[in-house]
Amino acid sequence: MFEIIKSGGWMMLPIILCSIAAMAIVGERFWSLQKKKIVPPDLVPKIWRLHRDQKITTLALKQLKSNSPLGCILAAGLVNSHHGRKFMKETIEETGRKVVHDLERYLNTLGTIAAVSPLLGLLGTVFGMIDIFSSLMEHGSGDPSFLAGGISVALITTAAGLTVAIPSLVFHRYFERLVDEYVIAMEDEALNLIDILHGDREVS
Repeated sequence: MFEIIKSGGWMMLPIILCSIAAMAIVGERFWSLQKKKIVPPDLVPKIWRLHRDQKITTLALKQLKSNSPLGCILAAGLVNSHHGRKFMKETIEETGRKVVHDLERYLNTLGTIAAVSPLLGLLGTVFGMIDIFSSLMEHGSGDPSFLAGGISVALITTAAGLTVAIPSLVFHRYFERLVDEYVIAMEDEALNLIDILHGDREVS
């Protein structure tokens, strides 16, 4: 493996760095985007019980805000629930945009790695081909195996770039889809809370 990396030349270094960054982002996002951390089950009924028992204190709101992204959104709505349904909904939407921005953390970087890695590989191949043809001009093409071996080495960076790019693209699309699903789930829960607090729906 080390010999293959060494054969790829200095352009293998940024490709390896991209692969390390991509693996770190994928691991971090898998850990952070767990459903139980983003959309805890039964959170709205729990808030309703606190509201019914008049236990929505400043401390309870602070704990709710730090509980999860959904808790942060619902806490913002509860703080402004006495201002009416419309203002409460606007506050939830504003907080929701901030929460979504946090959920999408590092995804742009992962997408950039997916786009840049094959280009780095192609650039390494171009540099390798330039070296091969420079050598041919100096020493001639008496040995066909030299040309074949040189092309093989030059293509290593392209293969390495694609090896990094393909999984990065797959995980980027997966996490984007996951965030979209969480956003829809949080919107539903927030609307449930608004309806419950303003008497349009019974808590289940």
